[in-house]
Amino acid sequence: MAGPGSGKGTKTAPPQRPTLRLDKWLWQARFFKTRALAAELVESGHLRVNGQRSGKPGYGVASGDVLTFPQGGRIRVVRVLALGERRGPAAEAQAMYLDLDAPAAAVSPLE
Repeated sequence: MAGPGSGKGTKTAPPQRPTLRLDKWLWQARFFKTRALAAELVESGHLRVNGQRSGKPGYGVASGDVLTFPQGGRIRVVRVLALGERRGPAAEAQAMYLDLDAPAAAVSPLE
């Protein structure tokens, strides 16, 4: 007789959330002109996913992940909102993320 705990593979795997390669997402979201440039940044170790350093361009990012990376003399902090299917126009790319940076123009000097 088989008792509890002796079942064959009764555990169910947690549902998989859709992911996209990190370098591909950065390219589709138009942060970099080429996937090679995106991959180079990731491999350099200067990119963090949810606060953890990532050195693999093939790392799978999903909706809700927060990416932190340098770009053009500033640090970008963005939340992934959607995974792209193509590298489309800028408006389509901007809908893929939420910019968590405090806009410099919104900060007014004290008078």
